[in-house]
This record gives sequence, structure tokens and C-alpha cells, in this order.
Amino acid sequence: MHGPIALLHNKNTQAKVTQVSSKDGPVESLVLEDESHVIVEKDLVSQGEEEDIEALLGNYVMAIGEAEAFSERMKRELVALESANVYALLETESVVEEVLQGLEIASICVEDMDEWLGIFNIKLRHMREDIQSIEWRNNRLELQSDSNVALINEVDKLLELLQIPPEYEESLTGGSFDEGNMVKNIEACDWLTSAIKNLEASNIDPIYVKLRAAREKRAEFVLLKCTFVRRASEFLRNYFPSLIDSMLNDKGNFSQRGHLQRPDHTDMRYKFRTYARLLQHIKSLDKSCMMPLRKAYCHSLNMIIRRESRDFSNELRNSSKASKSSTPLFEGPAGANQPASITDSPADAYSKMITVFVPLLVDESAFLAHFMCFEVSALPQSDASSSNPNAESTITSSVALEASASIGKTSNNPAEMGALNECIQELLDGIQKAEVSGYVQVLLDDLETRITILFSRFVDDACYQIEKYERNVRQIGVVPYIPRFSQLAARMEQYINGSRDLVDQAYTKIVTIMFVILEKIAQVEPKYVDIVLLENYAAFQHSLYDLANVVPTLAKYYHQASEAYEQACSRHINLVIYIHFEKLFQFARKIEELMYNMSPEEIPFQVGMSKVDFRKMLKSSLTGLDKTINAMYRKLQKNMTAEELLPSLWEKCKKEFLDKYATFLKLISKIYPDEKVISVNEMRDTLASL
Repeated sequence: MHGPIALLHNKNTQAKVTQVSSKDGPVESLVLEDESHVIVEKDLVSQGEEEDIEALLGNYVMAIGEAEAFSERMKRELVALESANVYALLETESVVEEVLQGLEIASICVEDMDEWLGIFNIKLRHMREDIQSIEWRNNRLELQSDSNVALINEVDKLLELLQIPPEYEESLTGGSFDEGNMVKNIEACDWLTSAIKNLEASNIDPIYVKLRAAREKRAEFVLLKCTFVRRASEFLRNYFPSLIDSMLNDKGNFSQRGHLQRPDHTDMRYKFRTYARLLQHIKSLDKSCMMPLRKAYCHSLNMIIRRESRDFSNELRNSSKASKSSTPLFEGPAGANQPASITDSPADAYSKMITVFVPLLVDESAFLAHFMCFEVSALPQSDASSSNPNAESTITSSVALEASASIGKTSNNPAEMGALNECIQELLDGIQKAEVSGYVQVLLDDLETRITILFSRFVDDACYQIEKYERNVRQIGVVPYIPRFSQLAARMEQYINGSRDLVDQAYTKIVTIMFVILEKIAQVEPKYVDIVLLENYAAFQHSLYDLANVVPTLAKYYHQASEAYEQACSRHINLVIYIHFEKLFQFARKIEELMYNMSPEEIPFQVGMSKVDFRKMLKSSLTGLDKTINAMYRKLQKNMTAEELLPSLWEKCKKEFLDKYATFLKLISKIYPDEKVISVNEMRDTLASL
């Protein structure tokens, strides 16, 4: 009863019992209806099934010895059951056929599906190849588009270089040179100069150097330059004499009988200055055109100067014979007309002649050098109102030529200086008095020598006063000679005019002595060396800040003082830091020394370098950090007389300390990685809070 057994089981239909004939008598058989099912249970039978089997077996009363009969009966029952199963299968043949047809249809559908999937796979592969091809073409198109944009930009830049603006072309080829059009002409010249420069091989992109369009356009610009320079030069060569002729025709510009007229060239120079920029452009475009223009200018101006000097001297000569009044001449402002009856002697008349014309000739020489673009040092402008009438009787008209040549000795271009001298000679032709010019030159040379000697003595005396400054007494604050030197330099810059070689040499000599003596003074008290130096170098920079921006020699010493100030600040700050954090940074120095000879892991095992030693050092150095930092500030403040320097000095001190502390932490992280130490940010916050 506990082995596997076949059971007839149908939940939807009932089983009917049939009689099967056999030689042993009728045997009841169980036959299922059409919809019965046979289920073979492999598991152990349940309680209900066991009861059913017992009831079934109860229908047969057999003894134990009838096992063979029982076996035969069971075989017959099995045959009956199999017959019933076959019958049931035959009854469900149509269903099986439908299932088989369904399976066949499903198989066909699967095959169709497989075929379609293969087709779709091929199409997808082709689509993937098409997409890759499209992406490749798209990348090519994007690259081509970017290249086209870059090419268009380059072409636009090149066209900007090659294209001549219409308004400039009109001014350069046929525009008027009247005063109203000079702004346009100057703009056109600026553009032309820039365009020619931009097309030079050194300024243009190498790929454009051999470009035909660039070469042709540069040739066109050069031709345009030549055309413009020719037109402008021709205009100026005609303009100079025409303006002078108009002045010569106006008798009000010259002295007449009974009426002395001081020469006034203000209006003439104003009109000439209208074309100063034009002359600069002519020189930059074609320097060879300047010589004819200079000669035309000098020749024209010489005519009016000779006319003015002749009429003025004639009227003075006539007035000196007519009256001997002692009333001084030219009490009024420049340009005022004076009656001819006030001159008292020929000597006085000659002196007044020199008073008027020497400054005029010097000014004209200086204006010539500037207006005609000579590459020489600036010539001085004379001030007629400041002339000394007692000394003027010994000066002649040739002073203008001699003074201009003397001042021009500082030029670095001898050729330009020679050309300027030739032009000045042509400008003053017929006015010089050769019989006294030699004496005047000797007098001026002697005067220059005496001035140079006196100035050198003054500088030597200033250096001596600095050298004898008391050096055996501790210096507190700024030494007196630093502010005095700034006052001296300011005064000298007010009076200097022309060559500044002597002044620069004096600056060099005085400042060098000042710095040397300052270093000696600071060494009197070694504890305060850096405080003395930083305060005095700061005072030097402060007092000469404005002058150092305009005087190169003083700028050099300004930067030297700045470097010395930074060095003194650094030394003083480091001293203050080490005084208050000596153990901390000594420990760091020991670590650096040991790291030269051993690995970081070995250092904690050295004498005095264990973690315990490190913690003791850290505790002694950083305990009461607020008090230590305040003490460091007070130490920095101590003995400082220039309180205005303290804020910047304290900022430098905090920055230097944080840098050193950050370096210390990097070393500690290598040797004692597990130790907790105040971070740089925490230290920065602590410093900021105090």
C-alpha cells in the first residue's frame, strides 16, 4: 500500500464499473468516461486514496495464499485499464490533430519570424553602415564649414589690409590741403602709414608674403605714398613763401619812422603748426623730401627776419640821434608799440636791439628744430622779459646760432645735428655779426665752465654733509638728509632745462653716499639694524614717488630702495617669528637635516624626535597661541617710529608665518602622519581674529 500505484481519477466525470468475463468468473472493471484522465502519482498516497484502495480491495475476499490469483486479477485489471486508455486516446484523435496543426502553424510562424528577423538584421546592418557614412560625411561637412568660416575671416582681414577706404583715397590722391581739410588728411596719412607697415614682410603672415594680390597692393600703396608726398611737398614749398609774402606786404608788422614794432611771430607759428603733423608724416613716408622743405622754410623765414631786424635797427638808429632821454625802452608787454624818441644813446639802442632779437632768434631756432622734425634734443625757449639789460650789451645776434649748436651737443645723431646747424645758418643768414661772435662764444664757454665747477662744489659739499652725519649715536626714525634730498631734487627738476647729464650725475653721487651712510648708521645698534633700514628706505620711496615716475635716474634708485626695504622687512619679520616660535621651527629644521640621511619612517626613532618629544614641543609652542601672537605683534610694533608702516608690516608677518607653518605641517605629515595638529586654515582664522 505504500508503493507507487496507478489510480483512475476524474474530477469532472464519474467512473462506471463493467463486468469482464474470465475463466475465474466475472471481474468488475473501472472504465472512465470520454473525458477521464489517468494520473500517475509518484508520491506517497494520501489518506483518502488509501481508504479508496482499501474499499476496492474489500470487494475481493481472498486468502493470503491466493496471491497468484490476485496477481492474475490485477493483470487483467491492468489490461482493461490500458484498453480504456487506448480508447480514450482514439476518442481524442481530433483534438490531437488540431494540436498538431496548431504546432505546425506555430512552426511555420516561427520560421517566418526567423526569416523576418534575418531580413531586419540585414536592414539594420545596412542602416548602421548608412548612419556611419552619414556621420562621416557630416563631420566632413562640419570641418569644411569651419574651414570656410576661418577662410572667410582670413579673407576679410586680408581685404581690410588691401582695401583703400574711399574717403582716404580721395584725400591722398586729390584732396585739398586747406586748414579745414587737414584733419582728414592726417587721418588718411595715419591709415596709409599703417597700411604700408602692415604689408611689410616682417608684419604680415608669411603665407601672404608671396601672394600676388598683397604684392600688387603694396606696390599700389607705395605709388599712392609717392603721389601724396609729392603733392604735400609741393603745397608746403608754395605755402611757406606765400605766408611770408603776405606778412611782408603788411607794413604794420614792421617798425616805421617814429614807431618801434617788436617782432611778433605768434600768428605765423600758429598757422605753421597746422601742418606740423603733416610734416611728420612726410618724414616717415619719404625722408628725402624733408631737405627741400627745410630750405624753403628757412629761406622764407630769413626774408622776414632780415626785414624786421633792418627796419627795427634803422628806427633805433634814427631815434638815438633824435633824443637822449633816459626813459627805459619796452616797459610794456611784448608787442606793445613804443615811440622812437625815448632812446638816449647808440649803445643803449644796440642793447635794446639785442634784447629784442636774441630771444627771437633762439625761439625761431628751437621752433625750426621741432617743426621740421629734427631728431635732436629739445632746444630751450628764450624768455625776453627775464633778460638782464646790463649784460645784454655784450651779446650779439650770433648767440642764437651758438646757443643752439651748444645745446644740441647732447644729441645722439650727429648727422641730424649737422643738418640742423646748416638750416639755422641759412635761417640767420645776413644777421650774424662775425666781428664779435668769437668773443661771445668764449664768454659763454667760460660761463658754462664756471657754472659746472660751482655745481660740482655744491654736490661735493652735500655729500660731505651726509658723510659727517653722526654715526656713533643710535638712530631713531628717518635720517634728516632723506627728506632734504627730496626737496633738493624737486627744486632741481624745476630749474633744469636742456641737458640733464650734470643733474643725473649729481643724483647718482648723492644717493649712493646716502645709501652707504645709511647702512653704516644702522650698524651702530645691531638689534635695530633692520628697523632703521626699513623706515628710512620707506621714507625715501615715499618722498620721491612722484619724481621717480618722470626721472629715470631717480627711478633706478627708487627700485633699489624698494628691494632694500623688502629685504629689511623680511629679515625683521623672520627674527620676530623665530623669537616667539623658536622651538617649533627648530624642530622642523632638525627634521629637514635628518631627512638628508634617512627615510621619514626612521626619524621618530631618533633621540629627541619621538612622538612624545613632538607632542611636548607642540604643546609648549602652541599653548596660549593668542597671547603668543599678540606678543609677536607688540614685538613688531616696538621701536617703530613710522606707525603708518605697521599695518603692511603686520600683514607681511602673518603671511610669512603662515607660509612657514604650512611648510612645517608638510614635514610633520610625512614623519608623524597620525598626530593631530592645528591646520593652516585654523591658524589663519586665529590670526585674523586678533
